[in-house]
Amino acid sequence: MSTPERSGPVGDLDLAGSANLAFLEELFERYQQDPASVDPEWRAQFDAVARQGGLVATAAAPATRAEANGNGAATNGHAVEVSRLLAPDGIATAHAVAISNGQVRLPAAPAGEAKPLPLPPVATGTAGEERVAFLQDRVDQLVRAYRVRGHLMAEIDPLGRPRPGLPELDPQFYHLTEEDMDRMFSTDTIEGPQSMSLRQIIKRLRNTYCRAIGVQFMHMDDLRVRQWLQVRMEGCENRIQLDRRQQLRIYRQMTTAAVFEEFIQKRFLGAKSFSLEGSESLIPLLEMAIERAAGQEIGDVVLAMAHRGRLNVLANIMGKSPQKIFREFADIDPELHVGRGDVKYHLGHSTDYRAANGRNVHLTLCFNPSHLEFVNPVAIGRMRSRQDRNSDRARQNGMVILVHGDAAFAGEGIIQETLNLSELDAYRIGGTLHVIVNNQIGFTTGPREARSCTYATDVAKMLQIPIFHVNGEDPEAVAQVVNLAMDFRREFQRDVVIDMYCFRRRGHNEADEPAFTQPALYRVIERRPSVHESYLEKLLKLGDVSREEAVTIADEHRAKLDAELSVAKSDDFVHKSDLTGVWSFYIGGREREAADVDTGVRRDVLVHLLGRLVSLPEGFQPHPKIQKFLEGRQAMAEGKQPLDWSAAEALALASLATQGLRIRLSGQDSQRGTFSHRHAVIHDVVTDETYCALEHLASDQAPVEIYNSPLSEAGVLGFEYGYSLDCPDGLVMWEAQFGDFVNAAQVVIDQFIVSAEDKWNRLSGIVMLLPHGFEGQGPEHSSARLERFLSLAAKDNIQVVAPTTPAQIFHCLRRQVLRVWRKPLVVMTPKSLLRNPACVSGFEELEKGTFQRVLPDASGVPARDVRRILLCSGKVAYELEKRRHELGRRDVAIVRVEQLYPLPRRALETALADYTAGTPAVWVQEEPENMGAWRFFRIHFGDKLLDRFPFSGVCRQSAASPATGSKKSHDLEQNELLTAAFHS
Repeated sequence: MSTPERSGPVGDLDLAGSANLAFLEELFERYQQDPASVDPEWRAQFDAVARQGGLVATAAAPATRAEANGNGAATNGHAVEVSRLLAPDGIATAHAVAISNGQVRLPAAPAGEAKPLPLPPVATGTAGEERVAFLQDRVDQLVRAYRVRGHLMAEIDPLGRPRPGLPELDPQFYHLTEEDMDRMFSTDTIEGPQSMSLRQIIKRLRNTYCRAIGVQFMHMDDLRVRQWLQVRMEGCENRIQLDRRQQLRIYRQMTTAAVFEEFIQKRFLGAKSFSLEGSESLIPLLEMAIERAAGQEIGDVVLAMAHRGRLNVLANIMGKSPQKIFREFADIDPELHVGRGDVKYHLGHSTDYRAANGRNVHLTLCFNPSHLEFVNPVAIGRMRSRQDRNSDRARQNGMVILVHGDAAFAGEGIIQETLNLSELDAYRIGGTLHVIVNNQIGFTTGPREARSCTYATDVAKMLQIPIFHVNGEDPEAVAQVVNLAMDFRREFQRDVVIDMYCFRRRGHNEADEPAFTQPALYRVIERRPSVHESYLEKLLKLGDVSREEAVTIADEHRAKLDAELSVAKSDDFVHKSDLTGVWSFYIGGREREAADVDTGVRRDVLVHLLGRLVSLPEGFQPHPKIQKFLEGRQAMAEGKQPLDWSAAEALALASLATQGLRIRLSGQDSQRGTFSHRHAVIHDVVTDETYCALEHLASDQAPVEIYNSPLSEAGVLGFEYGYSLDCPDGLVMWEAQFGDFVNAAQVVIDQFIVSAEDKWNRLSGIVMLLPHGFEGQGPEHSSARLERFLSLAAKDNIQVVAPTTPAQIFHCLRRQVLRVWRKPLVVMTPKSLLRNPACVSGFEELEKGTFQRVLPDASGVPARDVRRILLCSGKVAYELEKRRHELGRRDVAIVRVEQLYPLPRRALETALADYTAGTPAVWVQEEPENMGAWRFFRIHFGDKLLDRFPFSGVCRQSAASPATGSKKSHDLEQNELLTAAFHS
């Protein structure tokens, strides 16, 4: 059995850092003056080194003697070889660290040359316990060096390019000679026999860490986790023994992968398929991972990947009919895809996989755009949603497999955002298996141009997880890594990374010529046999497979593909909808096809819920200002105060939860709210315990989860969008800290949220809450870029609203879940209106009706007297009404457009029906003329609104930046805007 690694009090000190050297200098000076003044562990270390080095230090007077240092030069004062003391777990640094006259220094070494470790005086002795202890210590250092650095010498590149040697893996670096090779040493820290010869030790370490598998795991802080990996790897020398059946199965998978690519290229000449050639081991890797998952009683696997090899995965892992794939290549049904659809290598698929143990595993391959890696948080969000639906709080019954490219994993920031979510309570799913298909090139860019780190996976070292580098041309090494990675994930519920080194047989796509930019690399690749051919040669040598069997496997698969192609080309092919399961009750399409619903709630229910929302556990002590906030809500419940925005929003969530509909909200500072208005989660000022009243409304309520997110937009919005894909019957919301920051997630919006229905027939009810409004806070705290959402709006693909009353947000959120029509909802939420005394509603407004797309003028001015109609959205409506009152204008009507998209034409016609034709209609907005909703409305209505009213706009001047940074300039502009609005 393995025993704990040797470690000292230093931990993982960075010896190159001047701060650490200064620390050691100060510590040793204190030790010299008074040994009792330093930590007992440090004192014991200094005492031990002093005894070994012949150094005597006392509190009264430190001894003075000349002593040879590691380079043989004499030093005055106290020279102590402390390399073993300083490095973690007993590993020495490349150069001795000497303390001389209170100075800590690193002896210089010639440039480009690593010197052997210096010899302390004990090493020059003849024999005895001290000599044995010295040698054992150096062997232990060598063992650790292999664990830390062995991956750098591993033979992981299938192209066989040499890797530089490492002196610290050479026994001579530790003054271990040929005479020591057959000497027996204790191997307590190595899984296996209790003692081995140095030769046996080195062989075991090289086999474990320097063959076709290289492992980075010593960066993990948890000793228990490191030891678990050491036992699993060193006990079998990181190799799995496969029987003939297993070998034949792997070969069959690799052959079907290779034959599929060959078939596509021959039958569809010149078509892009983003071939898997050179990386065929991905297919057995994925199947082995799924089989292992089935053995771990995982019943649901969500996969996501980019385009390379996707068609092969669809056909050979996901079970998508080759007929469909071939029909997509032939492009037989163009009439089905006019203005919609996506290329074949972006499409997803779901299936039930029957594992060898008889267990069914549901597989889902997510649809994916060409924007590499942005699907990652989407896939993880989907799995979290499924786990929550199935009450899998242990996060054990489902998992995610993400297949990455090497260039994208190192280059895309969304990778870091996704990794950062993995251990956060709001987003964790029990660990993700990351598989990097490392082609060692990105389009035409090689690793030296693509990253500043050694490996494409180095960003993953931010987590306490192992990284397995494996030669993709060695399927049995791949099998060992898959089993190890899957078991690690199961044991520790953490992410794990497999970096499978491969090569790309062709260019970026089949029409691309890679030799233009990598001529030397592709000369090597052209001479390489295919991966499945290389594996076949190995099996033939072992006698486990005959060439006749291999030919039969390939011929059978070619015949099957030919038959599938014949069916695909026939007129009998039937298209089937895949919008089933939890989505079978919901619809997309045009809004006019979806009936409105009554979203009102009885007053007695609202009063009861508001009372529950202000109830705290006995003894819970909120902040005094929060207590006042709760008292205000209590007054609202008693009818003494009207409802503000916060109360109406809370009642919307509470009423839905008590109707059995799940609520999930995450965003930056969402528990409190950016503007300190929500306070959904309250902190005890004494104990710092938290309480969310929304979670304690009724015994049979649905779950309510409100989370503060990390400082990430793309990753978190992607996650919540993914969550919504598997939660059509819940309210799933993401909130931006300020709406201005939503553009940091623009890829998720453009490639998924607004286009998924058109591209992939995928619906979502995701809600985005985006604080928006011009209040003098500068260009980055004013605009949620309303114009961008409106420019993306088509075919009723999204809803864009700007509610201006508490009752409107109440009905809007309830409508989003209670209607069967499922579309993403973009809400321009207020800031100053949260505390505007005029922005209130009564219980009667929440009791009846539904969300009003247009709020007509409420001034009571007779329609026949109106000479000017102002249309607007958002908080400017309140400023217009205030200015109208100041001016005493009884001839101006103010109409609020609360739903900007889908365009509320019918509601506008109703609101304006009584006004005289020819009355000027003016759109008023705070945004510059080239932003906001003005140009959108102008495009749709022209210069005559509803063919009845001359239509013009009042806006700020066109600008490149949304708003001024000067509060006084803002006030000046706002005044001019309001003046222009009323000017005839």
